[in-house]
Amino acid sequence: MTTYAALLRGINVGGSKKLPMADLRTLLTGLGHTGVRTHLQSGQAVFTAGHGDEESLAAELSRAIEERFGFPVDVIVRDHAYLKAVAEACPFPAADLAPKQLHVTYFSAPVTPDRFADIDPAVHLPEEFRLGDRCLYLYAPEGLGRSKLAEVLSRRPRTKSLIATSRNWNTVVKLVELTAPGA
Repeated sequence: MTTYAALLRGINVGGSKKLPMADLRTLLTGLGHTGVRTHLQSGQAVFTAGHGDEESLAAELSRAIEERFGFPVDVIVRDHAYLKAVAEACPFPAADLAPKQLHVTYFSAPVTPDRFADIDPAVHLPEEFRLGDRCLYLYAPEGLGRSKLAEVLSRRPRTKSLIATSRNWNTVVKLVELTAPGA
Protein backbone atom coordinates (compact mmCIF):
# COMPACT_ATOMS: atom_id res chain seq x y z
CA MET A 1 0.00 0.00 0.00
CA THR A 2 1.30 3.42 -0.99
CA THR A 3 0.04 6.84 0.04
CA TYR A 4 -0.42 9.36 -2.75
CA ALA A 5 -1.50 12.94 -3.25
CA ALA A 6 -3.81 13.75 -6.13
CA LEU A 7 -3.40 17.29 -7.46
CA LEU A 8 -6.44 18.44 -9.41
CA ARG A 9 -6.03 21.31 -11.84
CA GLY A 10 -8.51 24.16 -12.13
CA ILE A 11 -11.37 23.13 -9.86
CA ASN A 12 -13.42 25.41 -7.60
CA VAL A 13 -11.91 28.51 -9.21
CA GLY A 14 -14.05 31.40 -10.41
CA GLY A 15 -17.35 29.57 -10.08
CA SER A 16 -16.61 26.85 -12.61
CA LYS A 17 -15.81 23.18 -12.24
CA LYS A 18 -17.34 22.95 -8.78
CA LEU A 19 -16.19 19.80 -7.06
CA PRO A 20 -17.02 19.62 -3.34
CA MET A 21 -14.26 17.96 -1.35
CA ALA A 22 -16.75 15.65 0.39
CA ASP A 23 -17.79 14.35 -3.04
CA LEU A 24 -14.15 13.90 -4.04
CA ARG A 25 -13.53 11.85 -0.89
CA THR A 26 -16.58 9.70 -1.66
CA LEU A 27 -15.41 9.21 -5.24
CA LEU A 28 -11.90 8.13 -4.18
CA THR A 29 -13.33 5.74 -1.60
CA GLY A 30 -15.62 4.31 -4.27
CA LEU A 31 -12.56 3.63 -6.43
CA GLY A 32 -11.30 1.35 -3.65
CA HIS A 33 -8.82 3.72 -2.02
CA THR A 34 -8.43 4.02 1.74
CA GLY A 35 -7.29 6.71 4.15
CA VAL A 36 -8.89 9.33 1.92
CA ARG A 37 -8.49 12.96 3.05
CA THR A 38 -8.65 16.31 1.30
CA HIS A 39 -6.75 19.51 1.89
CA LEU A 40 -8.33 22.91 1.23
CA GLN A 41 -10.93 23.42 -1.50
CA SER A 42 -8.48 23.87 -4.35
CA GLY A 43 -8.02 20.25 -5.29
CA GLN A 44 -5.69 18.18 -3.13
CA ALA A 45 -6.61 14.72 -1.98
CA VAL A 46 -4.52 12.15 -0.13
CA PHE A 47 -5.27 8.45 -0.36
CA THR A 48 -3.74 5.02 0.00
CA ALA A 49 -3.84 2.62 -2.93
CA GLY A 50 -2.94 -1.02 -3.18
CA HIS A 51 -2.92 -1.05 -6.97
CA GLY A 52 -1.72 1.02 -9.89
CA ASP A 53 1.00 3.59 -10.37
CA GLU A 54 0.95 7.38 -10.50
CA GLU A 55 -0.11 7.60 -14.14
CA SER A 56 -2.83 4.94 -14.00
CA LEU A 57 -4.22 6.34 -10.74
CA ALA A 58 -4.34 9.86 -12.23
CA ALA A 59 -6.11 8.59 -15.36
CA GLU A 60 -8.57 6.55 -13.26
CA LEU A 61 -9.46 9.55 -11.09
CA SER A 62 -9.75 11.91 -14.05
CA ARG A 63 -12.16 9.52 -15.83
CA ALA A 64 -14.22 9.03 -12.66
CA ILE A 65 -14.53 12.79 -12.11
CA GLU A 66 -15.72 13.36 -15.67
CA GLU A 67 -18.22 10.50 -15.44
CA ARG A 68 -19.57 11.65 -12.07
CA PHE A 69 -19.48 15.46 -12.45
CA GLY A 70 -19.70 15.90 -16.23
CA PHE A 71 -16.55 17.93 -16.80
CA PRO A 72 -12.92 17.01 -17.47
CA VAL A 73 -10.29 17.62 -14.80
CA ASP A 74 -6.56 17.17 -15.26
CA VAL A 75 -5.04 15.16 -12.40
CA ILE A 76 -1.46 14.53 -11.32
CA VAL A 77 -0.79 11.83 -8.71
CA ARG A 78 2.49 11.70 -6.78
CA ASP A 79 3.71 9.57 -3.89
CA HIS A 80 5.28 10.70 -0.62
CA ALA A 81 8.88 10.01 -1.69
CA TYR A 82 8.52 12.26 -4.73
CA LEU A 83 6.76 15.06 -2.83
CA LYS A 84 9.40 14.97 -0.10
CA ALA A 85 12.24 15.00 -2.65
CA VAL A 86 10.73 18.05 -4.39
CA ALA A 87 10.48 19.93 -1.09
CA GLU A 88 14.02 19.00 -0.08
CA ALA A 89 15.47 19.96 -3.48
CA CYS A 90 14.06 23.49 -3.42
CA PRO A 91 16.78 25.76 -4.84
CA PHE A 92 15.44 28.79 -2.96
CA PRO A 93 15.75 29.47 0.80
CA ALA A 94 12.21 28.33 1.65
CA ALA A 95 12.66 28.80 5.40
CA ASP A 96 13.52 32.47 4.86
CA LEU A 97 10.64 33.27 2.50
CA ALA A 98 6.95 33.92 3.00
CA PRO A 99 4.94 30.96 1.64
CA LYS A 100 3.18 33.22 -0.88
CA GLN A 101 6.57 33.97 -2.45
CA LEU A 102 7.45 30.39 -3.33
CA HIS A 103 5.51 28.06 -5.60
CA VAL A 104 6.00 24.69 -7.22
CA THR A 105 4.43 23.79 -10.54
CA TYR A 106 4.10 20.04 -10.85
CA PHE A 107 4.24 18.58 -14.36
CA SER A 108 2.80 15.31 -15.61
CA ALA A 109 6.10 14.45 -17.32
CA PRO A 110 9.73 15.57 -17.25
CA VAL A 111 10.48 19.01 -18.69
CA THR A 112 13.70 20.08 -20.33
CA PRO A 113 15.29 23.53 -20.27
CA ASP A 114 14.64 24.01 -23.99
CA ARG A 115 10.95 24.63 -23.23
CA PHE A 116 12.02 27.78 -21.38
CA ALA A 117 15.09 28.79 -23.39
CA ASP A 118 13.45 31.92 -24.83
CA ILE A 119 12.94 33.47 -21.38
CA ASP A 120 15.55 36.05 -20.44
CA PRO A 121 15.91 35.69 -16.65
CA ALA A 122 17.28 39.24 -16.25
CA VAL A 123 14.04 40.72 -17.62
CA HIS A 124 12.01 39.26 -14.74
CA LEU A 125 14.28 39.89 -11.76
CA PRO A 126 13.81 39.72 -8.83
CA GLU A 127 11.50 36.88 -9.85
CA GLU A 128 13.30 33.63 -10.66
CA PHE A 129 12.55 30.04 -11.61
CA ARG A 130 14.43 26.76 -11.57
CA LEU A 131 13.54 23.38 -13.01
CA GLY A 132 13.42 20.25 -10.89
CA ASP A 133 12.25 16.65 -11.28
CA ARG A 134 8.93 17.00 -13.14
CA CYS A 135 8.50 20.39 -11.49
CA LEU A 136 9.37 24.04 -11.63
CA TYR A 137 10.16 26.21 -8.63
CA LEU A 138 9.07 29.85 -8.83
CA TYR A 139 10.25 32.62 -6.55
CA ALA A 140 7.79 35.52 -6.86
CA PRO A 141 8.48 38.14 -4.16
CA GLU A 142 5.14 39.91 -4.74
CA GLY A 143 3.14 36.67 -4.87
CA LEU A 144 1.74 34.65 -7.73
CA GLY A 145 -1.10 37.06 -8.48
CA ARG A 146 1.34 39.84 -9.38
CA SER A 147 3.95 37.67 -11.04
CA LYS A 148 4.77 38.54 -14.64
CA LEU A 149 7.13 35.58 -14.81
CA ALA A 150 4.40 33.13 -13.80
CA GLU A 151 2.31 34.36 -16.73
CA VAL A 152 5.20 33.85 -19.15
CA LEU A 153 6.02 30.40 -17.75
CA SER A 154 2.46 29.13 -18.16
CA ARG A 155 2.02 30.09 -21.82
CA ARG A 156 1.77 27.50 -24.51
CA PRO A 157 3.79 25.99 -26.13
CA ARG A 158 5.80 25.64 -22.90
CA THR A 159 3.07 23.52 -21.34
CA LYS A 160 1.96 21.80 -24.55
CA SER A 161 1.26 18.09 -24.01
CA LEU A 162 1.71 18.47 -20.25
CA ILE A 163 -0.57 18.73 -17.28
CA ALA A 164 0.77 21.53 -15.09
CA THR A 165 -0.63 22.62 -11.74
CA SER A 166 0.91 24.97 -9.19
CA ARG A 167 0.84 25.00 -5.40
CA ASN A 168 2.17 27.52 -2.90
CA TRP A 169 4.87 26.49 -0.46
CA ASN A 170 2.46 25.92 2.44
CA THR A 171 0.60 23.35 0.35
CA VAL A 172 3.84 21.75 -0.86
CA VAL A 173 4.92 21.20 2.75
CA LYS A 174 1.45 20.07 3.89
CA LEU A 175 1.27 17.42 1.15
CA VAL A 176 4.60 16.01 2.32
CA GLU A 177 3.20 15.80 5.86
CA LEU A 178 -0.14 14.30 4.80
CA THR A 179 1.44 11.56 2.68
CA ALA A 180 4.10 10.60 5.24
CA PRO A 181 3.98 7.04 6.58
CA GLY A 182 1.77 6.96 9.66
CA ALA A 183 0.28 10.41 9.01
